Amino acid sequence: MTGLTHLDEDGAARMVDVSAKAVTAREAVASGRIDMIADAASAIAAGLVKKGDVLAVARVAGIMAAKRTADLIPLCHPIALSAVTVDFALDATGVTVTATARTAGQTGVEMEALTAASVALLTVYDMAKALDKGMMIGNIGLIAKTGGKSGDWRRTP
Repeated sequence: MTGLTHLDEDGAARMVDVSAKAVTAREAVASGRIDMIADAASAIAAGLVKKGDVLAVARVAGIMAAKRTADLIPLCHPIALSAVTVDFALDATGVTVTATARTAGQTGVEMEALTAASVALLTVYDMAKALDKGMMIGNIGLIAKTGGKSGDWRRTP
């Protein structure tokens, strides 16, 4: 019908059959940002947020989210992840998160990396909302992917 892989010939949603695809090493990197007032960023940096270590909790939340992506996104395949990392860059006005997901499998890990980044940012918000309810989450996107039939891809600046 449309050439979209998640639609059958009648236009109904379907999970893509990847059984004939080769197993390859795959990696995806996603990032996003949460902007906040300087006092909130300073409190996070100094470890003064009453709920605890914001970035440590957000890191664990991002990793857990990557592992549960197929439970959240209806047509995603459950994937055996071989690694997930969630890293943060804190500055005077916010936090940038970079999430990397890896597997050796028949389908990519872009959704896992994007889910990890998104949930890590939501967790930063939850942990620090008492300091700044106006925090803004944005610029979530795929940075790069490797492996699979479509090959390597990198966002151009």
